[in-house]
Amino acid sequence: MADAGLFIGWGPVVRGREQRALEVFNETLQYYASLQQKKEIEGFEVTLLEQHGGDLAGFIVIRGETERLARLRTDQEFQRRLLRAQLCVDNIGVVGALIGAGVTRAMGDYQEELAQLKSTVAV
Repeated sequence: MADAGLFIGWGPVVRGREQRALEVFNETLQYYASLQQKKEIEGFEVTLLEQHGGDLAGFIVIRGETERLARLRTDQEFQRRLLRAQLCVDNIGVVGALIGAGVTRAMGDYQEELAQLKSTVAV
């Protein structure tokens, strides 16, 4: 069961590279689908944002196990696909995320640390 995610966000398409951006986007979705078929990731979801004048045009969240996603982030093919996208869109970035059981675990850790802090701070 997925406990982590990769948030891959991007901004506007570079003017003049619209066709290439579409090709890279479609190739990337096929790549993620193949990773899902191989059970390297649990799944992924694509979100395209409405026009809003901001820097974020859309994002993909890849769901999986922490260790597998850590390996994916450093995988040469994954990195090359990010490079291709970077040549077509502005502001591309990858951020690790916690989902499902990962959120539960992190919030438990937070509560424990908060309790520890309260016990050491004089009231």
